[in-house]
Amino acid sequence: MSAALGAERPQVVSHVQQALSYTVFDCKWVPRSARLLCLGSAARGTGVVQLYELHGARLELLREIEKPKPIKCGTFGATSLQQRYLATGDFDGNLNIWNLEAPEIPVYSVKGHKEIINSIDGVGGLGIGEGAPEIVTGSRDGTVKVWDPRQNDTPVANMEPVQGESKRDCWTVAFGNAYNQEERVVCAGYDNGDIKLFDLKTMSLRWETNIKNGVCSVEFDRKDINMNKLVATSLEGKFHVFDMRTQHPTKGFASVSEKAQKSTIWQVRHLPQNRDVFMTSGGSGSLHLWKYEYPAQRSKKDSEGSEMGVAGSVSLLQNVTLSTQPISSLDWSPDKKGLCVCGAFDQTVRVLIVTKLNKI
Repeated sequence: MSAALGAERPQVVSHVQQALSYTVFDCKWVPRSARLLCLGSAARGTGVVQLYELHGARLELLREIEKPKPIKCGTFGATSLQQRYLATGDFDGNLNIWNLEAPEIPVYSVKGHKEIINSIDGVGGLGIGEGAPEIVTGSRDGTVKVWDPRQNDTPVANMEPVQGESKRDCWTVAFGNAYNQEERVVCAGYDNGDIKLFDLKTMSLRWETNIKNGVCSVEFDRKDINMNKLVATSLEGKFHVFDMRTQHPTKGFASVSEKAQKSTIWQVRHLPQNRDVFMTSGGSGSLHLWKYEYPAQRSKKDSEGSEMGVAGSVSLLQNVTLSTQPISSLDWSPDKKGLCVCGAFDQTVRVLIVTKLNKI
């Protein structure tokens, strides 16, 4: 029986490996194409953007662009499918938006933060969901800012430490709950283990918790639906899945945690075609593919009669070690199920194929 099950398990196959001459910090599929981007830092301290196209079992370099500052992160989430503009955050705190057809000068540029932009996310673009196109940036300067690129250079929201609160390094940001024109939240994770959920409709802190270790990556299973699940990964090899459907007045959201490995979990990315499947990338150069199983009942009443969430369980579908160095970035193709790209600190970008995803 187990052998038969083994045959049905997804396999993570390394399809193409491309050595790079620089440190890659982020990689992204260009929507509706067989192209991908690598963003990073050259040895001489400048920024690098490389555009590749996948041809069978090889990657062809179409364009390489050098920028003044190393680039830490990028997103297509706030652009239309017609434009496919790339928004990037760099080491100097600049938020830039680039037209990849004419990438010499940004179409939008703002000095967003005093220090490095660690994380960026976009929403309202690519024909997905509702509401204005917006970009969120999280920085070492302790602030989380939301930008509408159609406005001028002031953020539409600025979440910063309150008076007397110490400044924490924000490592990761993600949009969620954008299921209509009005609703939208931003989740931010910090170096001290804090997770904060900001409600952009009411401009207030909706929920916060602490997971004891620095929060490396947060992602909702879908940005454009009523909040469903949130995964947060941390420094010590643990990740937490929060059920975001039911918020208890004092206990907050129910969660399940899983120790994936001994080293840092750098990133989590949900499969675009199945929100209950996600991949985590690790400091040990490994990838783990997970599936979330919902409980029989997602909520129950406590002794006071308040609704509280019930966490489900997580099962490991597959894991693979690809590198001796951390895999720091990961992106699923939005168009081709099971196609994935990851960048590692061994200065290699890898295109992967994950098989049998329709069987799970």
